[in-house]
Amino acid sequence: MPAAPTFPRTLQLLAGALVAAFAGLMATKVWPYLSFEPGIHFLTTKSETTNANGLFRVGFYVHITSSLWVLAAGLVQFFPRWFPGRATLHRNLGKLYVASILVLAAPSGLILAAYANGGLVAKVGFTLQCVVWWLSTWQAYRLARQRRWEEHTAWMIRSFAITLAALSLRAESYLLYYLFGTKPIETYLTVTWLSWTGNLVLAEVLIQAGAARRLLRGARFAAPKVSAEAVAA
Repeated sequence: MPAAPTFPRTLQLLAGALVAAFAGLMATKVWPYLSFEPGIHFLTTKSETTNANGLFRVGFYVHITSSLWVLAAGLVQFFPRWFPGRATLHRNLGKLYVASILVLAAPSGLILAAYANGGLVAKVGFTLQCVVWWLSTWQAYRLARQRRWEEHTAWMIRSFAITLAALSLRAESYLLYYLFGTKPIETYLTVTWLSWTGNLVLAEVLIQAGAARRLLRGARFAAPKVSAEAVAA
């Protein structure tokens, strides 16, 4: 009879279900933009000049599409029990996640940050988010290349925390506006920073509580330890 899930495992499953639901919701939000019509939804908040700017439009479409599969690829990496013995699949999904952030999602996010509404405060907030996202993902990749798995996992947690800033931004906007009654501009400028810095604080709490070690223990595809007898032979 399988053992009952522990409290951390239950929280992991609940968080995973929430992120999966959000990814599905974002897919429905992204789909209308693939008509490349300029005057719909979020794009109505931009001026005609901005919407006509080729750099902005490339950055926008690259960001919304690449961020979607980054979210999906990153999510499954945190459920290593789904990959018993499938190291290649885990590795390929990890490469997809890393390459998509470093080459597509973070650079295109920097383009959008330059056109962000809300003035300098918002532009700097979104810019720093993209820079930290890129650097944390690069550090996770570098540590994986060095086979420093626990440190790699810790940095992947930090990277994915920033990936989830889109979810936090929407949840925090709702809470601030409807629960605390903040004004729209106050809400927007607050979540511009809180959505990713708050996630990083939570990620650090989880790392210090041993989340990286627990994920590694669940990774059945991890390379087996070589015994001293085997080395001597």
